[in-house]
Amino acid sequence: MATAPESPPAPDADRRWTDRRLPLDERVEALLTAMTPAEKVAQLGSVWLGFGFDNSGAVAPMQDVFAASARDFDEATRHGIGHLTRVFGTAPVTAEQGRVRSVELQRRVIAASRLGVPAMVHEECLTGFTTLHATVYPTALAWAATFDPGLIERMAGAIASDMRAVGVHQGLSPVLDVVRDYRWGRVEETMGEDPYLVGMLGAAYVRGLEQQGIVATLKHFAGYSASRAARNHAPVSMGPRELREVILPPFETAIREGGARSVMNSYAEIDGVPVAANPALLTDLLRDEWDFDGVVVSDYWSVAFLNTMHRVAGDYPAAGALALAAGIDVELPDALCYGEELLDRVPEKLVDRSLRRVLRQKAELGLLDADWTPEGAVAAGENIDLDSPRNRGIAREIARNSVTLLANDGVLPISPPRRIAVVGPCADDPQAFMGCYSYPNHVLVDHPELGLGVAADSLFTALRQEFPAAELVLREGCPVRDADRSGIGPAAAAARESDLVVAVVGDRAGLFGRGTSGEGCDVPDLALPGVQHELVMALLASGTPVVLVVVSGRPYALGEYTAAAALVQAFMPGEEGGEAIAGVLSGRINPSGRLPVQVPRLAGGQPGTYLQPPLGANSQGVSNLDPTPLFPFGHGLSYTSFRYGELSLSSAELPTDGTLTIAVRVRNTGSRDGAEVVQLYLHDVEAAVTRPLLQLAGFARVPLAAGETATVEFTLHADRTSFIGPDLRRIVEPGEIQLHVGRSAADLPCRASFRLTGATREAGADRVLTTPVVVHKD
Repeated sequence: MATAPESPPAPDADRRWTDRRLPLDERVEALLTAMTPAEKVAQLGSVWLGFGFDNSGAVAPMQDVFAASARDFDEATRHGIGHLTRVFGTAPVTAEQGRVRSVELQRRVIAASRLGVPAMVHEECLTGFTTLHATVYPTALAWAATFDPGLIERMAGAIASDMRAVGVHQGLSPVLDVVRDYRWGRVEETMGEDPYLVGMLGAAYVRGLEQQGIVATLKHFAGYSASRAARNHAPVSMGPRELREVILPPFETAIREGGARSVMNSYAEIDGVPVAANPALLTDLLRDEWDFDGVVVSDYWSVAFLNTMHRVAGDYPAAGALALAAGIDVELPDALCYGEELLDRVPEKLVDRSLRRVLRQKAELGLLDADWTPEGAVAAGENIDLDSPRNRGIAREIARNSVTLLANDGVLPISPPRRIAVVGPCADDPQAFMGCYSYPNHVLVDHPELGLGVAADSLFTALRQEFPAAELVLREGCPVRDADRSGIGPAAAAARESDLVVAVVGDRAGLFGRGTSGEGCDVPDLALPGVQHELVMALLASGTPVVLVVVSGRPYALGEYTAAAALVQAFMPGEEGGEAIAGVLSGRINPSGRLPVQVPRLAGGQPGTYLQPPLGANSQGVSNLDPTPLFPFGHGLSYTSFRYGELSLSSAELPTDGTLTIAVRVRNTGSRDGAEVVQLYLHDVEAAVTRPLLQLAGFARVPLAAGETATVEFTLHADRTSFIGPDLRRIVEPGEIQLHVGRSAADLPCRASFRLTGATREAGADRVLTTPVVVHKD
C-alpha cells in the first residue's frame, strides 16, 4: 500500500518568515522585526574559512595582508552570517568533500545563532565552476569570439546546475567590463571591446545561471577596465558620457534582459571617487534610474580598500559606513568593515535597507522555508560528475566555434606532410588553454601533485591524433616569459628539417604577476611575452612555411609576422582547446570564430578599440602614428566563401520612436558547410556630439550548408541610435543614419541609409536595448 507523501512541517506561528505561503515582503518584515541590531548587521557580512591558509597562494588581491584579520568561524557566526565564501574554491576538495563541508558549515551557522538563518554560499564560475575536477570552459574572450549568445546560455545553465547540486547559491560572474586597453591583464575575462556584444552575451550567461536558480553577479560595476595605462586598480579618468555610452550598457542589458539579481562593485575610482563609496552609481543610477532591486555585494576587500588604499576612510568601520550609505549591501569575502562597530557609525535604517534586500533573496532561494535543511539543499548520492560528457560537449563546441583564422595563404587546411615541427612554449602545455580563473591556474598551481584536475590534451598531443601518419617533432624553443634563448637554435634547426612548422606562442594565465595574462598581470606593451618574438622570427627565417598559432588572453601585435603562411588566434579555449585547434588546422573543423577585439599591428602604437570618433582614426598626416589594426573587430576567415546580396530597408524614413526592418541575403558560395557571422553597424552622420565611425548594432551567427542561402532580418528601433547628448541626457536625434552590413568592421559590402524624422526625443530607462534578428533559410 502506497504511503501518502509527507507534508511540509507547519511553520511556527512565532516564526512567520518561514511560512512560504505568505508574501515575500511580509516574511522579510517579520524576520527583520525579530532581529537584534547585531543580528541584522551579521546578515550583511560574510566569513571565509581558511583564507589565510598556509599551503596555497593568494586567490584574491592582498589576501596575505588581510589574513591576519581572519576571524574564528564560530565567533564570526554567533549572530548569524550572510555568506559563506568559497567553500569549494579556496583549497582543493572533491565535490563530495565540498558538499559535506557545506552541509557541516550550514549546520554550525544554524546552531550557533538565535534565529538559525542559513547562509548563502557563493563561488567563482567564470570559466566554469571554479573547483576541483570541474569542467574548464574557454575564457569569456573566447565566448565572445563565437558571437553565439544561445551557446553561452547553454554553458551557463550547465555550470549553474553543477553548482546547485552541491549547495551553491550564487555565482560571481559574468564579467561585463568593456575592453578599453589591451594591456590590461584581465582582458581574457571580458567579452571584448564592444558594449553591445558584451551586453548580449552577458545577458545570455545571466539567463543560464538564473534559470537554474543560481544568483548571477555582474562585475565589475563600473569602469574597472578603463584604468590609466591599463594598470590593475589604477584610477579611471573618464567622463560621464563615455561611462554611459560604453561602460554601463552591458550592465543595464544584463539586468533588464537577463534578470541578474546581484551586482558587484568595481575596485576603481572614477574622477577621484571610489565606486565603493559612490551613491551616484550604486544608488541613484542602479536603484533609482534602472530600478534594480537585487543585492549589491562588494568585490573582495573593496570596502576595506576605502581605508587602506583609497584613503577616504580613517578606519574599517568608517569604510563600512561609506560603503553601506553608497549602496553596498554585503561585504565580501570576510566582514572586516561590516562588523558590530558599524552600528555606531550609521543609522539603523541604512542597515535595514540592505537587510531587506538580503533577506528577500534568501527567501527567494528557499533558505527561510520551514522545511529547508542543509542536507536537502544538496543532491543525494556520492557520484556528482562536475566534468560530465554534457559539459565537455559544450566546452568543445565553444572551443571549436571560437578559434579564429586570421590569415591564410592556402597552407590551411594542412595536407598531411611527412614531417611537422611543433614549436613554442604553448605547444605541449594544456594549461596554456586555461584562463586565470580556471581552477588549474587559480588554485592548483600551488598543488602540482594534483595535476590539472581534468583531462586535457596539449596541442602537440592533439596534432599527433589528428595526423597519425606524420612525423611530429616537438621543440619548446623558449619559455613563455623567461629570457632563455637556449632553445631557439634547436627549434630553428627542427624547422629547417621539416615540411611545415606549427608555432604555438602566447600566454600562461596566472594571478598577481605569476602569469602573463590574468588578474594583476598587466603589460607595458603588446609584444609577445619574453623572447617569443625572437623565436618566431627565427622560425620565419628557416624557409619552411610557418603556421603561427597564438594562444593568449589578449590580442598581441602580430604586424611583424605577416610572412607566416597562416595566422590563427585562440583566446584560451579551455580543456577541449587542443582538439579544437587541431581540427581547424587539419580542416576537420571549418573555422568560424570572429575577433571580439582588434589585433594590433605594432606593439606600442595601440589602436585602442574600434569604437573611435573621427579624431581617433588615422589622421592622414596630422600624426605620424597610424592606429589602423592589423586585423579589425569582427574579422575571421573560413574554408568556404560567403556572398552578400543587396541591403533592403522597410522604409527610408524612421520616426524617432519607430522601428525599421533591415534585410540582407547571404549565400554560402563555397564547397563546404560553414557559419558566417553577419554584422550590422551604424553611423550617425551628423550628431550633437562626436559619434563613433562605426558601432555594432546587431549580429547573427548563420550556419549555412554549401550552396545554401539565408535572409537575415534585423529589427532596429530608433532607440538603438540614441546617444548621450551635450546636457548628458540620452536622446534620439533626427538626421541621417548610415547602415553597413558585412563580415567585419572593415569588410562591409552592404550599405544603405535612412533618415530619423520628428522631434528630438529623450530615451529613458525603458528604451529598447537590443536588435532582434531572424534568419530565414531558403
